[in-house]
Parts: sequence; structure tokens; C-alpha cells
Amino acid sequence: MANEANKDFNAMLREARDMPSTVAQIRDYLARQNGADFTEPLTAGIFVSIAAWASFQRAQDETPYWRTLKAGGELNPKYPGGVAAQREKLEAEGHSIEEKGRTNKRYFVRDYERALLPLDGNEPLRF
Repeated sequence: MANEANKDFNAMLREARDMPSTVAQIRDYLARQNGADFTEPLTAGIFVSIAAWASFQRAQDETPYWRTLKAGGELNPKYPGGVAAQREKLEAEGHSIEEKGRTNKRYFVRDYERALLPLDGNEPLRF
């Protein structure tokens, strides 16, 4: 990235514009940036979860981890506060959540594809 010293990264984090991406998109982006064919999904998921919890435990400048989704726009029950907390944060930013399933309920961001931040590999990954 150019001019990092002149950018207010914390202000970028506080902007509630688009949904950054799904974890799969982040994995694809990281693979492209590093000349790899793919990234390992289990390990990536573990590190995304670690980043979410680390952010949650900070007193300030929380990284908006709640904007990352599982495949198909699904909310992540392993994030701090589970699906209920992620849902609350996303709805506060204007996203609609839908429930699917009768016994094993799962939650998804409605029309999440429209709000995804494109990760084309030429731009830095920013939240």
C-alpha cells in the first residue's frame, strides 16, 4: 500500500459501508497476493476466529470482524457473542438477516452478494 503513514486506518475500520467479504474471498485474495494456488480452509478459519476474538477483547479500535461471513453469506456462531451479536451489529449497519431451517437454524445476510467488497488482487485488503 502506498502512503500508509498518511492514512487513518482506524477511521477506515469505523466506516460501515459495505460488507468486506466472505472468508473464502479473503482466502482467495491472500492466495493471489502470495502467488499460491489456494489457502487451507481450516487454518484460515481458525485465524479468522482468533482475529475476531482478539479484536473483541480490545478496549478500543475494534476490527469489524462481524462483517466477514461464512460461505453463502452465513453468520458465524463462533464469533464473540455468537450469531446473536453478529446479527445485531450487521442489522445496525443496515443489513437484513434471514433465518433458514426448522431444527438446525442458520442465519444468513439477505442479498449479501450486493454488499461484498470486491477483492481483485490489485487493491490492498481493507476493512
